Amino acid sequence: MPDTSAPGGAYDVVVVGAGVVGCAVARELAGHTLRVALVEASGDVGDGTSKANTAILHTGFDAVPGSLESALVREGGRRLAAYAEEAGIPVEPLGALLVAWDREQSAALPRLADKAARNGYRATRPVGAAELRAREPRLGPGALGALEVPGESVVCPWTTTLAYATQAVRSGVDLHLNCRVERADPGVPHRLVTRRGVLRARFVVNACGLHADAFDALFGRHDFTVTPRRGQLIVFDAFARGLVRHILLPVPGTLGKGVLVTPTVYGNVMLGPTAEDLDDKTDTGSTAAGLAALRERGRRILPALLDEEVTAVYAGLRAATGTDDYRVTAHPALRYVTVGGIRSTGLTASLAIAAHVLDLLRDIGLGTGPPRPRAPVRMPNLGEAGPRPYRDAERIAGDPAYGSVVCHCERVTRGEIRDALASTIAPSSLDGLRRRTRARGGRCQGFSCGAAVRAMFEEAGP
Repeated sequence: MPDTSAPGGAYDVVVVGAGVVGCAVARELAGHTLRVALVEASGDVGDGTSKANTAILHTGFDAVPGSLESALVREGGRRLAAYAEEAGIPVEPLGALLVAWDREQSAALPRLADKAARNGYRATRPVGAAELRAREPRLGPGALGALEVPGESVVCPWTTTLAYATQAVRSGVDLHLNCRVERADPGVPHRLVTRRGVLRARFVVNACGLHADAFDALFGRHDFTVTPRRGQLIVFDAFARGLVRHILLPVPGTLGKGVLVTPTVYGNVMLGPTAEDLDDKTDTGSTAAGLAALRERGRRILPALLDEEVTAVYAGLRAATGTDDYRVTAHPALRYVTVGGIRSTGLTASLAIAAHVLDLLRDIGLGTGPPRPRAPVRMPNLGEAGPRPYRDAERIAGDPAYGSVVCHCERVTRGEIRDALASTIAPSSLDGLRRRTRARGGRCQGFSCGAAVRAMFEEAGP
């Protein structure tokens, strides 16, 4: 069971940070005969940057050619698509349209197609204004054309992170939650002083996301600084889903991919993100100015969207380091690997990053032994494109709890909530339960079902 092993034992590898990348690394290591710990400061996996990802399964078409990010996103996309099918992670292959709204953007599209080819992605295709209008009839006036990127998909970031962590734990990895590392004493072995005791490790992997630079400093490394880049987003109700058929991308600017409009696997529509460099690594608040700017951009892209009800607004922080590439580095003398500067593409690249980290650990002396099979994992489906329990008559006949809807906005049943509360990595909060079931995530935001969901959560006593 997770989080039950008292810190103090000696591990072959300690992975610090249980976001999507840290969980992927732990899962990768679990495929070998190693004693591994996954350590997280908060009370849940995927509770930081990973929970507020834009949820795009990228092709890597617009990465910097020749960069580590380009290689890992391309490879990671292939790996995650296959893993999603195996583990039951919701994915919808919608394809993307990179829309040009002026002559300058239109002139940039051939260069982006060439860049995609240099990244090994050759399926892009120019789309004229008439075809674009036919394929996206609700698009705002003035679009001059687009570049089609048919391989782009939307994916569930919550299930992805949880699947990695669940498989790692079932395969023998110790998960220590609420276990912030406050001091490191590099040595043989390393000593990591946490709020819950001391962990000893032969090798350490830094997957601390926004705090990768601060953790590096504990090992005497000062190679880069992480600047939190806030992305605010607006989520529109499921009634907006019929307005858009593809992922609508802007022509990228200097601060990233810009504001997009995209369906989600949960059946609603997302507008965002902003890109604001901050000083505070905890500032995930939304602002009136940020939301107004998003609405202005959204009104041009898809005017009818702004007439739809808003389900939620939220903000996530990305780890910007001043370069256009990941900061993944092995430090042989320290038996330590830094996995820093992982931006929003990290969700797509996560499995390839994990394989790359394993290679780096081997290069600096970790003997992994032969591979071994991992415990199987099959996650509950949260996506609207797949079978949901409330629509499954056979499943309801076998267990009536799957026919008892608790959250009517998202159609989450008592059986799904019960299962999440008894799962390998049970949620420690109502927000964690929402990320596992979608309960309280719909248009009423828990106004109707909140009391019933809370009662089930408190009765389970996680």
